Amino acid sequence: MTNTETLYQHYLKHNIISTDTRNIIPGCIFFALKGDLFNANEFAAQAIEKGAAYAVIDEEKYAQNDKCLLVRDVLSTLQDLARHHRKQLNIPVIGLTGSNGKTTSKELVNAVLAERYKTFATFGNLNNHIGVPLSILSITNEVQIAVIEMGANHQKEIELLCTIAQPTHGIITNVGMAHLDGFGGFEGVKKGKAELYTYLKQTNGYTFINRDNPNLLEMSIAAGLNKLIYYGTENGNTIKGTLKSSDPFIEVDWTNHDVSSSVKTNLTGSYNFENILAAICIGDFFDMSPEEINTGLSNYQPKNNRSQLTKTEKNTVICDFYNANPSSMAVALKNIATLSADKKTAILGDMFELGPESPGQHELIVKQANESGLDQLIFIGKDFYTFKDNFSGIFFETPAEAATYLQENQVHDHLVLLKGSRGMKLESLLQYL
Repeated sequence: MTNTETLYQHYLKHNIISTDTRNIIPGCIFFALKGDLFNANEFAAQAIEKGAAYAVIDEEKYAQNDKCLLVRDVLSTLQDLARHHRKQLNIPVIGLTGSNGKTTSKELVNAVLAERYKTFATFGNLNNHIGVPLSILSITNEVQIAVIEMGANHQKEIELLCTIAQPTHGIITNVGMAHLDGFGGFEGVKKGKAELYTYLKQTNGYTFINRDNPNLLEMSIAAGLNKLIYYGTENGNTIKGTLKSSDPFIEVDWTNHDVSSSVKTNLTGSYNFENILAAICIGDFFDMSPEEINTGLSNYQPKNNRSQLTKTEKNTVICDFYNANPSSMAVALKNIATLSADKKTAILGDMFELGPESPGQHELIVKQANESGLDQLIFIGKDFYTFKDNFSGIFFETPAEAATYLQENQVHDHLVLLKGSRGMKLESLLQYL
């Protein structure tokens, strides 16, 4: 069996990790992970043929030569290797989680810090039990600060990810109605996210907290945190901010140490105001000037269909279909209702992973949409379709049915909110808008 220290010596010479034989880079180390429908041990030889320096496997029958490194369990070995590497890194690591805004906040924090420091931030949304160790193993000696996003859909997951990322600083963006099925309801969400606070208490780390959020304040008190840095809209915070404008792009006035500043961003959605404040607060904590912070924020361009404003030949579309839950759906509807536009349409797709609360949460969103004053409402998915006889709006069971409708009933000169869970694949409708 290959132990962690031996494997780490190989990693120091071959520090690119791959888990997919379709993306083998010569000289990498291939980790043969298993899933419900695949066993990558079967592809170890193929990975080596494609140029991998080593293949880490956990089934002896696939050990064809000394380039196959046999371990007890590939996944736990990957996580242990990341833990070992993390211990060698004497840098601040900012652990970031939350129900909504994780990835946008991570990108904003990184954009700010990168104005002064050599940074590393989680690529895309590699934020789970596989993505976090891969992220940690991507941090090189040149990096001065790392921002690690941590996602979860059940309790004890953040606790596990903290043992891998070992954050010195942390932030929970918010807690909301997300992954209710896995967490066992909203109180379960709070308990799961608070595992980051528990870790920071145990390790005497620093925590950034939105003082306007009563749930986060309650959770921080329960955890007994003592190294707290607050941001929010009231006096007494390290960073005090005011939402100056959000129609359509966000402008923020902010103050620290009696020094006032203002920044214009390329972000839409008033709900991103708190994400911007978080990035300002973290930048300020790491001794960055207001000019550096504002430059990082103003240069950031949203992407990946998260609060991304897209102008098509026919309409202006708020592309926010990377994911959705009741909390993010509610603020997105509230936001479009406040924006200036002659005509407004909301196209909403089903929200997944809500468990027994799904019917009630979908009904609440349909009701809120009906009360929002928008000109046209289109609901897509079997969960929303249940309420077709109870509320106004156009209801479809599938995106394909909605696409046919949009082809025959084209939307022109509207501000359109396009939002739903990732599995709804609402990006397929963008071509008709």
